[in-house]
Amino acid sequence: MTVDPAAAAAARRPEGVGDGWVRPASPDLAAAHPATRWRIRDQTLALDVPRVMGILNLTPDSFSDGGELSGVEEALRRAEGMVRAGASLLDVGGESTRPGARAVPVAEEIRRVVPVVEALVRRFPTPVSVDTRKAPVARAALAAGASVVNDVSGLAFDPGLAEVVAEAGAGLVLMHMRGTPEDMGARTEYKDVGGEVTAELLGAVARARKGGVADVAMVLDPGIGFAKTAAQSLELLGDLSHLRGTGFPILVGPSRKSFLGEVLGVGPRDRVMGSAVACALAFLQGARIFRVHDVGPTLQALAVVTAVQACDPASGSVLGMPGSPEAEQARRSMSADEVRGAT
Repeated sequence: MTVDPAAAAAARRPEGVGDGWVRPASPDLAAAHPATRWRIRDQTLALDVPRVMGILNLTPDSFSDGGELSGVEEALRRAEGMVRAGASLLDVGGESTRPGARAVPVAEEIRRVVPVVEALVRRFPTPVSVDTRKAPVARAALAAGASVVNDVSGLAFDPGLAEVVAEAGAGLVLMHMRGTPEDMGARTEYKDVGGEVTAELLGAVARARKGGVADVAMVLDPGIGFAKTAAQSLELLGDLSHLRGTGFPILVGPSRKSFLGEVLGVGPRDRVMGSAVACALAFLQGARIFRVHDVGPTLQALAVVTAVQACDPASGSVLGMPGSPEAEQARRSMSADEVRGAT
C-alpha cells in the first residue's frame, strides 16, 4: 500500500494547526524550533535572546504581592526598577488569578488598570501588556497604549477578546488553564500533562485564528501552577517538547508559585532563587519569555545559562548573554536626568 507522506502528516497533526507543525520525537531541542519573533502592534520582538516580562499586580489579593501597588506612583516606581534591571515587557494586572480568587467586576478592573497603563506608556519605551481575560478591559487597556493582551483563560472565558486583539494588531499570550481561578484546583486530572496541555492550547489557537489574530502575534504559556499539581508543574518545566512542537513562542510564569514552596518549604517572598532556576530550566526547554516578579535575578540566571551554551572551549572565549536592543535602549533612557517625570 502506498502512503502519501503529506496525508499521513496531516492525519497526525492536531486540529487547527498549520502545515508548519512538527510533532516532537524526543525531548531534544533539535526536534523543533519555536518561532523566534513575536509581532506586538507596530513592532516585532526578536526572541533570539531571553525576554523577561515584569509583573505589576494592581490587586489587593494577589498571592505574592497583593496590595503593594495601590496607585500609579507606586506602580511607576516598581516599573522603573524593572526597566533598569532589563525587563523587555511590563505586565499589568487588575484581577488576581490565584487559586480560589473571585472575579473582579469589569468597571473595577478597568479603573485599576487603565491609569497605570497610560502612565507607563508615557514614561517608558518598554512595551506594556495587560493581564486580563475580559474583552472590555482589553479594549480599554489597548486604547490606553498597551501592546499585548495576556489571557490566562486562553480565550475560554471571553472568546470575543480575540477580535479586540486582532483589531488592535496587538500581541496575544494564550495561557492554559482548566476552569476558573475559583475551581481550577479540582481540575488536575491528566494522563499526559504535556500532551493534553498542548492539545488544549491548540484549541485556544483555533479560537484566536477564528477571531482574526495572526499566528505571528501569538505566544503560548503552559500555565505553570494553573490547574496543575506541584508534580505536574515540575514535569512541564522539565519537558516542554510537546509545546515546542507547535512552532509558537513559549512563555512561562513560574515566579514565586506554590509548587516552588512545596519544593523549598518557604513563603512566596523567599522563592526568588527558586523562581530564577525554574526559568533557566524552562529556557533550556525552549521557553524564551519569562513572566516574573524579580527581573534582575532572573536575567542573571538566564545569562549564565546562555553563556554556558555559547561558550567555545576551543578558543577559551566566554560570551555573555546578548542584551536585547529594546532593553538596552530603555536602560539608557533611565538615567536620573533623562527619566521623564520620574521622582
